[in-house]
This record gives sequence, structure tokens and C-alpha cells, in this order.
Amino acid sequence: MIKATNIEKHYGDLQVLRGVDISVKKGEVISIVGASGAGKTTLLQILGTLDTPSNASASSLEINGLEVLKLKDKDLARFRNDHIGFIFQFHQLLPEFTALENVCIPAFIKNTARGDAEKKAKELLDFLGLKDRYNHKPNALSGGEQQRVAVARSLINNPAVILADEPSGNLDSESADNLHQLFFSLRKEFDQTFVIVTHNATLAEMADRKLTMVDGQIVTS
Repeated sequence: MIKATNIEKHYGDLQVLRGVDISVKKGEVISIVGASGAGKTTLLQILGTLDTPSNASASSLEINGLEVLKLKDKDLARFRNDHIGFIFQFHQLLPEFTALENVCIPAFIKNTARGDAEKKAKELLDFLGLKDRYNHKPNALSGGEQQRVAVARSLINNPAVILADEPSGNLDSESADNLHQLFFSLRKEFDQTFVIVTHNATLAEMADRKLTMVDGQIVTS
């Protein structure tokens, strides 16, 4: 599913990633833990093709059988929209749009017909317990509901992998627990693959594998 080798990242004289290797199988739930500044989010951004390694010519990133570092910008953006779903700590919903519209946005970018996109979005919102929230805007939803809308949005294009950056970090304990259980329900229902950066010890231990990062390197797996 994902195979990355020798991933390095520099910002000027600061080396954030130091030759990271990581592989993820289809249907796995992987957690990445470590102190702030260890390089977790930077690695996740590179795995999600939102950033590139500083040593791109000497590294590789294969997702779903395709070497993505060789793609041109337009092809990479299309690949990202089709194959990768993102869940962020602060959900990043657009406040002027309803829950249904927010979920549909990646499908509209993919040029999916409106009727098909809305049908799939409603199915996902129903699955996530939000059947009565289609037409609610984010400010009318609880924090847990907003994050479930973000999860639905990440799934709308049937991505190969979901990348989550502190997905429960902004939630109360009950909503966080519900979200954690949801990830494993999605894996069971859709054979979904997750790579999750988290400081939540409970979520980290629930994963199939826990990877620990220290000073830009994975030290345990």
C-alpha cells in the first residue's frame, strides 16, 4: 500500500527527517508517536504528497503501486484527490457550507456528478450517525460531529489510505473514544488503511503497529 525509503527533509540547516523508511500494508492501522518536533507531521505530509523530500532523487515513495515522486504537479494533485484522504485535528470544514456540501467537495473536484456525489455523501453521513445533520453548517454541529463530517469527507473518493494528524486532539474524551472506535469500524467495513499521528496513548496502543519517532527517525516498530 505504502512504501517509503530514505525520506529526508531539511529546512535550511535544520534536518527534520533523517532517512526514514516506512511500509504500510492494505487494511493496517498504523500509529506514529513521538515528542513534538520529532518529525511526525512532516513525515505524514510527505506520505500524503503535500510536501516532497529534500532528497527526492535519492528517495522513493510508492503508494498503491505507483511511484508518486515522479509525477508532475497536475498529475500528483489528481492522484492525491483520488487515492488519499486526510483528517486534520481542527477538521478544516468550510463554515459557509453544510455538512453534506463539505463532504461532497473532494468528489466535485474529481468531477463526480452532483447526484452521485450527494448519494455517496449521504451514505457516509448515515454510516457515521449524521443522517439528521445533512443541512447543518459546522457552527451548528458539536466538535465530535464536525470531526465525523471530516471523516466522511476523507472517504468520499474511496481513497487507498487515510492519513490523520492528531484527529482526536481537539475533542473531549468521550468524542475522542467514539472517533477511535470509528476508525476500526471503517477498517472492518471498508478494509480501510490508516496512518495516524497522535499523542493519544489509547489510540496509539489500539493500532496494529505503533511507530515511535525520535529526532527525525523511526526508532521502534
